[in-house]
Amino acid sequence: MRHILVFAAAALISVPLAAQDAPPLRPAASKAEDVPPPNRSVTRHRGVFGGQAVAYTAIAGETYLKADDGTPKAAIFSVSYIKDGVDPRRPVTFLFNGGPGSGSVWLHMGAFGPKRVAIPSDARDDGAPPYPILDNPDSLLDVTDIVFIDPVGTGYSHALGKTDPKEYYGVTQDARSIADFIRLWLNEHGRWNAPKYLGGESYGTTRSAAVLNQLEGSYNDVAFNGVLLISTVLDFGAGADTPGNEMTHILNLPSMAVTALYHGKAQATGAAAFADEARRWATGPYAAALLKGNALSQEERASVRRDLARFTGLSERYLDQADLRVEPGRFYKELLRDRGLTVGRLDSRYTGRDFDNAGETPDNDPSFYGIDAGYTAAINAFTRGDLNYRTDRSYVTIGSLGAQWDWRLGGGRDNNVYMNVAPYIGKALRENSGLRIFVGQGWYDFATPFFAAEYSLSRTGYDKSRIHFEYYDSGHMMYVRDEDRAKLTRDVRAFIRGR
Repeated sequence: MRHILVFAAAALISVPLAAQDAPPLRPAASKAEDVPPPNRSVTRHRGVFGGQAVAYTAIAGETYLKADDGTPKAAIFSVSYIKDGVDPRRPVTFLFNGGPGSGSVWLHMGAFGPKRVAIPSDARDDGAPPYPILDNPDSLLDVTDIVFIDPVGTGYSHALGKTDPKEYYGVTQDARSIADFIRLWLNEHGRWNAPKYLGGESYGTTRSAAVLNQLEGSYNDVAFNGVLLISTVLDFGAGADTPGNEMTHILNLPSMAVTALYHGKAQATGAAAFADEARRWATGPYAAALLKGNALSQEERASVRRDLARFTGLSERYLDQADLRVEPGRFYKELLRDRGLTVGRLDSRYTGRDFDNAGETPDNDPSFYGIDAGYTAAINAFTRGDLNYRTDRSYVTIGSLGAQWDWRLGGGRDNNVYMNVAPYIGKALRENSGLRIFVGQGWYDFATPFFAAEYSLSRTGYDKSRIHFEYYDSGHMMYVRDEDRAKLTRDVRAFIRGR
């Protein structure tokens, strides 16, 4: 990100029954013998998930990535939830968030972990603490063990000794480190022959594709049964908001349409129907008009402008001044300018008020500052409390790693200029007949628009019969809406069981 049931007496219980602490973290040294053992805590819990009672062990702590000579180079923090009882063929799911620079707090405390933070479900600001940290009966622990991973520079994960953390700041470098972690985890827990799932949100979907390439792209491979892409961004070239790129306007148009509908600036029977109409218009008359550029006739321009106003809720005068091309930042500010409000980027259901109403773009994203405090409080309270993890380090929910990130994929100049990791998924589908892809998209997400996700996975070379899409009446973090959290976990649970 750029800036980013009730079960009455049988309710979920998640009280530690036992705990084992590792020594407190000490400053890392440059020699292997001077580095303390990985800092870990083991606790035991019980809960009810998907209607099933589950006893499980939580392992919160570090795994060291080492150089060829055995010198520890980085500590990867993870939380593993493992159902009690030895079952080497029980499914295991590896999850992370995005950024780059984000810890796994969002999926962990929002959707799939045994506890969740309760923030307003109706796109209101989360306010000030205390925030309720509740049992999460929607967690997937009834169907899979879960490992939440924080890449280097996020969460509690960090480089060790004299290692430059920038060694891990890049699409391929980061993916290689997560692939190494997964191999080490499979070694430690004896799960090489278990069904395996890999998943991420936002840039975590980019990471999923790159990790898939690291683990399945060689003969010494680790095969997966499924990949979970939640709020998907794979083709960075097509979606780049840069002058001269016409595809970004085509791919953003359906998101503008459903947002206008949500806020009463457009008329339609529902979000799904309006999105479908907007898709067809965007790839038809709108795409043709944009590609004609200055050769577009006045008659065609007037027709396109009229329809564009109907879809976006913006005035024809404004659209004419914008030359039929409205960047998302301008849309957030202009749509509700008459009400003195802006709309969110991560979730355009959210609204905010700026310092004044005359600006070109919003001061900030109300859909991020509307949720971040609750999640930050929750991950620190939960890991340091229920999971009994002891550290002096601060948990990095969102770090500013993007400016330091190596976006190059290699393979020549064109691959590095037009950054697209979707072909990694196409290759894995062709070479692993048992692999399936789950894609979850929120209608009101401009960070990773649903039409851009559809576009990136509908090119030649993809088996569409093994790619499953689901849609949600919320935005980037669709699980902040109670109904969509329940739907998302039902959808993913069915996906895992469907193998």
